[in-house]
Amino acid sequence: MRERVPDLSRARVLISNDDGVNAPGIKALERVMKRIAGEVWVVAPQTEQSAAGHSLTLRSPLRIHKVSKHKFAVTGTPTDSVMLAVHEVMKDCPPDLVLSGINRGGNLGEDVTYSGTVAAAMEGTLLGIPSVAFSLVTPDEAKAHWKTAEVYVEKVMKQLAGVSFPRGVLLNVNIPDCLADQVTGIETTRQGRRKIGCELLQGRDPKGAPYYWIGAQRDEDKSLKGTDLEAVSRGAVSITPLSLDLTHRAMIKTLKEAL
Repeated sequence: MRERVPDLSRARVLISNDDGVNAPGIKALERVMKRIAGEVWVVAPQTEQSAAGHSLTLRSPLRIHKVSKHKFAVTGTPTDSVMLAVHEVMKDCPPDLVLSGINRGGNLGEDVTYSGTVAAAMEGTLLGIPSVAFSLVTPDEAKAHWKTAEVYVEKVMKQLAGVSFPRGVLLNVNIPDCLADQVTGIETTRQGRRKIGCELLQGRDPKGAPYYWIGAQRDEDKSLKGTDLEAVSRGAVSITPLSLDLTHRAMIKTLKEAL
């Protein structure tokens, strides 16, 4: 079964993120979609939830705070936000499309398994709604080119109109952080290799007890042709289809033979 991206001019769009309901990236995404979509709703975490992954809050209550007519803040994760949006906030008018972002910083390679931005799109996908995650590949401490992100979100969404998504598949879009006229194009890519956590910092607190801090340093390979990392490093927008079915089918045969 496939889900089709609707005619944007008549689409009801749900926007979420992991940087928080007041982040500049979600405001940029909201601006774009208000120009091209029929109706735009924002339901996002009240506070930053970066690297929350696809986590769900099960051991404490969640609250929804109304910010404006179509804008709500949730005291939980990106996954919580999309779930509450679909089942509570928009239960009488379910969204046709779920968009997440625009994240400040890339979600490339193995980042997708940690990313709250991608997780919001995962939850939309699990609920049977075509979903897309957007990230602007901004280096730490650099000034983000939000105008470039807006230009290419609009281009990508207009090109996706009418495209059918297989069930269980979402799109992960990464936009290079440069001037819009420096972007080299839009490319379909596969997931690259980029592992966070290779830098582990150690220190001692004022009482002398040791602590550890996982640094942002990543072990990555930008040379692999056809990957998200390689495309963005050349200045291209990367669109990677991600499947929620993690089954390695070739290994099934190996295991059946072994067992």
